[in-house]
Amino acid sequence: MSQDQTTSVEEPETYDIEENQDERASKWPAIGVALAVLWLFVRGVHFIDEPGLAAGEFIIGLAVGLPIAYAIRGIYAPTYGLRRSLSVLPAAGIYLGLFLWELVTANIDVARRVLSPSMPIDPSVVEVPLRVESAVAITTIANSITLTPGALTMDHDEETNTLYVHAIDGRDPEAILSPIRRWEDYALVIFDEERKPGDPVPTRGGETGGE
Repeated sequence: MSQDQTTSVEEPETYDIEENQDERASKWPAIGVALAVLWLFVRGVHFIDEPGLAAGEFIIGLAVGLPIAYAIRGIYAPTYGLRRSLSVLPAAGIYLGLFLWELVTANIDVARRVLSPSMPIDPSVVEVPLRVESAVAITTIANSITLTPGALTMDHDEETNTLYVHAIDGRDPEAILSPIRRWEDYALVIFDEERKPGDPVPTRGGETGGE
């Protein structure tokens, strides 16, 4: 992964996620119906040609989808208003742009290493302590790393909130950490995390410090 410089990120208005807990929990019936509709597509039912079969499959989908939706009702993403959604669009767009840039440059870098007669690689595992804490933000960062050639997210330590990243060349850990930190700055904004862009990275002891 290529090395980038830290950038400042303008934060949108924040919202208390706990205030939306009841609203998130009340979404389970709609989610259950959506799962039932998804089941119809998975089964490949023709609504016009086979209405009886479609109705039967829809009932089956409800029988399975509603209990599942109810069981996982506590983990639904919070619902934000239009103002909040629009306010994070710039950060989301920049995140996507940074990821695509890293994707292109990493492909070129891996190709160069593979084609080089000396095969300049030094595989190693790099620890990446995170500032993001929500499951969706951690998953987004982890998947972004894995989708980038030359790096693979191996594991996440929930106790220390640390990703373990296998890199094709770990001789310069900063070159691996730098783009991840830039992604994380924008993820902090997109997912309305407690920490803010530019905040120091937590240490193993729970305190904050530099990299």
